[in-house]
Amino acid sequence: MMLASDRALERLAAGFQWIIPGALLVAGALLWEILVRLRDTPAWMLPPPSAIGQSLFDDRSMLLEHTLATAQAALIGFGIAFLVGVGSAIAITSTRILERSLYPVIIATNAIPVIAIAPLLLIWFGYGLTPKIIVVALICFFPIAVNTIDGLRSVDREMVNLLRSLGASRWATFRLVRFPTSLPYLFSGTRIAAAVSVIGALVAEWVGSSAGLGYLMIRSASQFLTDRVFAAIFIAALMGIAMFVVISLLERWLLPWRRLDQERNS
Repeated sequence: MMLASDRALERLAAGFQWIIPGALLVAGALLWEILVRLRDTPAWMLPPPSAIGQSLFDDRSMLLEHTLATAQAALIGFGIAFLVGVGSAIAITSTRILERSLYPVIIATNAIPVIAIAPLLLIWFGYGLTPKIIVVALICFFPIAVNTIDGLRSVDREMVNLLRSLGASRWATFRLVRFPTSLPYLFSGTRIAAAVSVIGALVAEWVGSSAGLGYLMIRSASQFLTDRVFAAIFIAALMGIAMFVVISLLERWLLPWRRLDQERNS
């Protein structure tokens, strides 16, 4: 049984896991500020962190408007990729025919550079939300599908044979063994997809868009408003981190046994 002192030590260790990276970021920002001011670097070339913070405040209305546009594309594209990725993984691992015919197609989707497809999507769908959603979905689809396939394949064959010997149906076997076994793999791929979903939205906005943080970056860079470009980059990074953290917290909530196993092995 864990003592109160052990819990306190664990909380202290968990706190240091956040304090040390935060301290390093603050130290890096201070060093950046000092070097830029000492070298008298032009703000249009490399603004100090204080100027970036001022831009975050002064341009907050504009940044919020474009942040919502990017977040909308990232979330919708991520949701579509999740549904299609998990559905494809279940279908592929259900029969050999689908595995041999569909799995190479999934691999091919990752081999095609999405940035090369983005201009075509603009021709076909215009400068609205649709091409951004498609780009995000294409980028997020691969890690979700492949990791879920690996998880469904990693099932304990002895457990499956035991359930079948007891008369369990294929659906019961999937519900009781195959899908629960694949959940850690699924969440692993979902965390990656959540983090890169913002990148996918930015790529689509760089190629062509009328709203979003990527569009704001391009427009601000052409006007030499480098502080606003860095402010948009900062917000985009926070969005990716936030989505990653949300998926991680959801995993801890839905898979408590996995957290216990990690704590026992640490």
